Amino acid sequence: MAVKPTDNDVPDREAKRQLKRFRAQVEEEAIEHQMAYLNITPMMDMMTILLVFLLKQFSVQASAASMSEGLQLPMSSVESQRPLAVNVTITQSAILVEGDGVTTVRAGAVDPSVKRDGANGYYITPLVDVLNKHANRLKKIAAMGGSQFDGTATILVDKNTPYRLLTEVLYSAGQAEFKNYHLVVIKRGQ
Repeated sequence: MAVKPTDNDVPDREAKRQLKRFRAQVEEEAIEHQMAYLNITPMMDMMTILLVFLLKQFSVQASAASMSEGLQLPMSSVESQRPLAVNVTITQSAILVEGDGVTTVRAGAVDPSVKRDGANGYYITPLVDVLNKHANRLKKIAAMGGSQFDGTATILVDKNTPYRLLTEVLYSAGQAEFKNYHLVVIKRGQ
């Protein structure tokens, strides 16, 4: 029993040609699709290596203590090099961490609304939050370098700062795991 071709039927040769063109088109689109996707794994490896290198370089460089307006350091005759640490600066108008303002200071005190326990509290919330971020960063740098995070903070305090404000800053730094402090002074005769 033979099947009669209809008007919709395609001859075998033509069908094979169309099938071949269709396969070629599908393969071409598949190749174009593969090229559209970028393999980012090697790029991420390169960026990770650069990040580690830059973090190691950052941890090796000595941090510069900049003198800002409203900051007069006390004098001293002790000769000592500054260790690598986070810089906390207390001026007559603000508390700064690494040069970035954390909270304002008015009349030698921090606004009670930024303290966890109110006016009589020692915990300065924005200062602890910023120092926690720096502590986490320094822990990662120390871990990459194979050393321990020593929790050192360099404190630059205006010589007219009330002792109460200094103790509040030191307490807050201690809450962020900065247990070692270095107070910065100016060498006499300079």
